[in-house]
Amino acid sequence: MNISNYFDYAVGMLIAYLPKLLLAAVTLWIGFWIIKKVLTLITQALEKKDVDVSLSQFLGSMVTIILKILLIISAISIIGVETTSFVAILAAAGFAVGMALQGSLGNY
Repeated sequence: MNISNYFDYAVGMLIAYLPKLLLAAVTLWIGFWIIKKVLTLITQALEKKDVDVSLSQFLGSMVTIILKILLIISAISIIGVETTSFVAILAAAGFAVGMALQGSLGNY
């Protein structure tokens, strides 16, 4: 094969995947903006209820991390990658973290 065939193949792949990549990038951009607004709303609601600062920060960071992970998995699935194994790993990790934090969260 010569360089022209490789170039034609690369252009064909770019045309095939560019809309998916752009949609995933827009989804990430809008999603991160929405997550930022949700974090602001959660922080304001917890301040109104006079929740402890450390618990407020913990809940805010936990919600932010969970939402960002879900957003990234969504963007990956838009591109076309199978995400079932990622979801299974996250479920197992979430169960383990929940069991580990069970005693700590019981104090609040």
